[in-house]
Amino acid sequence: MLDKIISQFGLQLLSVNEAADSFSSTVYKCTLLNRENVFIKIPYTQLKFQRELEAYEILKGQVAIPEMLNYWPGDEECPGAFLLSQLKGNVLTAEASPQVAFQVGVIHAEMHSVQPPPGKVLTGLKNELPDWPIFIEKQFNSFAEDVREVLDNDLYNKAIARFLKMKQELPSPDGPSFIHMDFRPANIIVDHDKVSGIIDFESVRFGSTEIDFTKLYRDFLSLDSAKYKAYKDGYNSVRTLIDLEAVLPFYRFTDAFNSIGWCKRRGMKKNAAFYEENLEILKKLL
Repeated sequence: MLDKIISQFGLQLLSVNEAADSFSSTVYKCTLLNRENVFIKIPYTQLKFQRELEAYEILKGQVAIPEMLNYWPGDEECPGAFLLSQLKGNVLTAEASPQVAFQVGVIHAEMHSVQPPPGKVLTGLKNELPDWPIFIEKQFNSFAEDVREVLDNDLYNKAIARFLKMKQELPSPDGPSFIHMDFRPANIIVDHDKVSGIIDFESVRFGSTEIDFTKLYRDFLSLDSAKYKAYKDGYNSVRTLIDLEAVLPFYRFTDAFNSIGWCKRRGMKKNAAFYEENLEILKKLL
């Protein structure tokens, strides 16, 4: 499949290496004959391909993202592929400065400021805000079928009861905003003390911003109060941040629950460490 995609893009390469930390799609880092690096991304499904294609079209010129150099809509064997430029820098780490955290807040708010384009027909990137509670419940119930197979009954039943109770306590949704749905350090590129941009748009939606803080909080913001404050200051410099304390408990819980279901769906052995991490979070939150 990769050889076919390379041929479709007309690339002449010095090297090709599969990129790390890409859990859903398949990503290859390619070095061209002129030593320039580009990326080939193969989304997991055709829907994810279409969603990401529309995201690149909508975000261009509004938020710092890679340049989409080319794309191929795929065939019966391949769901499609993108040829993307390389953003300068490396993924966000816990060692990043409060200055970087401020910039992460800015770019996150810039993305959340993007609204559905009027008059544009979207086939992959849906606006879920009008039925937001239904969207959240559908996601949860979809993964619940997988979670039931790996959790003991008591823990599973407690989780279901907690979800129903906490969902009733959520504030009014904040949107419609462009939401990433996987806004975590591995999808934020930093060059020294400057955020270069955001990557990976195959899970995006228009919806409520409240769902979009969980993974960043889990993996970065919760580790340092000074960086958490800097992030909030950066976000508020662009748009008003919602009360995170009112929504984070619910979305941290549902993220852990859904991640357990994702591990079951994609292979328990392959994702054992991620499963154990989320099981521990779920137990603590229950």
